[in-house]
Amino acid sequence: MQSKLKKNKWPLIFTGTNMILFFLFFFLPAILGFYYSLTDYKGYSTANFIGFENYTELFQDPSFYKAMLRTFRYAITLVPIVYVSSLAIALLLNSNYAKGKVLGKIIIFLPWTISGIIAGVIWKWLFGEHFGFINYIISVAGGEAVPWFTNANAAFAVIIMAAVWGGTAFNMLQFSNALKNIPASLYEAAEMDGANSSQKFWNITLPAIKPTSFMVILLASIGSMKEFALVQSLTDGGPGTDNVFIVQYIYQTGFEKMRVGYASAASMVLFAILLILGLIQMKIGGNKGE
Repeated sequence: MQSKLKKNKWPLIFTGTNMILFFLFFFLPAILGFYYSLTDYKGYSTANFIGFENYTELFQDPSFYKAMLRTFRYAITLVPIVYVSSLAIALLLNSNYAKGKVLGKIIIFLPWTISGIIAGVIWKWLFGEHFGFINYIISVAGGEAVPWFTNANAAFAVIIMAAVWGGTAFNMLQFSNALKNIPASLYEAAEMDGANSSQKFWNITLPAIKPTSFMVILLASIGSMKEFALVQSLTDGGPGTDNVFIVQYIYQTGFEKMRVGYASAASMVLFAILLILGLIQMKIGGNKGE
């Protein structure tokens, strides 16, 4: 018995540590958040229990639905672009004809090491309407400055570009590792059968990296639904409220309007949406795997 405990000591320690951290930093805050969602807590006063009044008000708030629709629009736009760009770069860097692969991966990976706040500042400097580098180039070329942050669609486009810039690197590495694990014999056999590059991609590469594709889409979907730092530092949800996503809505409600209980209710709804989204994607991924 003692020998078994000694043998399993380190796995138990690591597993137990993870469980403790999960309990302290996820489970307890989630329980506390749900409790606050049932109160009128304002962050500084006594939390009075009001039942599901916050949820009732939330589901009658047009601003909540608008923020959710903007968030879904952002996710639906961003995820396919990140997927395609990540896979394309991974294919390019894993090609036999590519040179400087290590340097290329380092350069592409650098944006991922930059925090969302800093990334937002960088892109704000690039696209600033009066001081931005992009508008300077446009004016030098004889064009008119583009109102990047006073036009809702232009601001949304800048957010997408910045998010793709920061989100491609990690997914590119995921795809790169998956591509390396595809047996070369499959491609050799396909070449002997007369398959061209397109046929090899659709019939060998894409099916072989299906688990990685699923993981990239799942994580990118959840990440885009929780986007905050980049948008907050880049546009602050502007112009006006045209690019206020759901997490900005929660932040503004909880910390600017000091309605912590109401913001907690919105957080619980977002959590439920992400949970359902994850379960649906896992179900779809499981069915495809079968």
